[in-house]
Amino acid sequence: MPNQQDITLQTKNLSIGYFHKNGNHIVAKNINFFSNKSELIGLVGSNGIGKSTLLRTLCKVQNALSGEIFINNQNLKSYTYETLAETLSVVLTETPASKNMTVAELVALGRQPYTNWLGTITENDKTHITQALEATEMMSFKDRKCYELSDGQLQRALIARALAQDTPIIILDEPTTHLDLYHRASILKLLKNLTKTTGKTILFSTHEIDLAIQLCDKMLVMTPEECYFGDPCQLIEAGHFSKLFPKNLIDFDVEVGRFKIIN
Repeated sequence: MPNQQDITLQTKNLSIGYFHKNGNHIVAKNINFFSNKSELIGLVGSNGIGKSTLLRTLCKVQNALSGEIFINNQNLKSYTYETLAETLSVVLTETPASKNMTVAELVALGRQPYTNWLGTITENDKTHITQALEATEMMSFKDRKCYELSDGQLQRALIARALAQDTPIIILDEPTTHLDLYHRASILKLLKNLTKTTGKTILFSTHEIDLAIQLCDKMLVMTPEECYFGDPCQLIEAGHFSKLFPKNLIDFDVEVGRFKIIN
């Protein structure tokens, strides 16, 4: 365990799910992980395992059933939504409400936590917007309408919006959905580079397990029985990736670090 002061995001015995009057529905339990500055954390698991539920819980969109979440060693419960918006930014799979915005207008939305009630953009805000566009290689697209972008370009614009928000932590829900292999690799490589150039902690859910193993500093593996956390090599050696899917169809080849179809 690293020095507690270095930890940006941490869960302790976290249980997630939904509250019901007839009894709570637990999606996943005993979730324990931590992240440091400048780290890329991959969240993987099969469909319906609870990845999006976990991300919503970390973002305070829904409440935890039990356990604790800490951001910068401060309990998530103590954060107001205003202070949380200056600490954590989110990129969801949903497309922008209005694709008629330009890329620059979309990225400028990331500055909302800092603007006055009129939404006035200051020179400082413009600097953050420009830096975000440059970091995601979207400066040449700043005047283009969002509906004119490819899926990969739109994802970069959404990441730029999160960067413009200037938070130490960024959470993304399946940022490579609908992208081809090249653009999936490109987006994940961008996230990896951003952790190193900005010092931010980036946590993302993905089905691109093979790519995540190659790029992530740490990974959280959600299975029906348990959640496992560690660096990719540790998780491979412990055989945890083999627990993700039924072995009669897909298995994890420890020798090459990839999944294979069982004939």
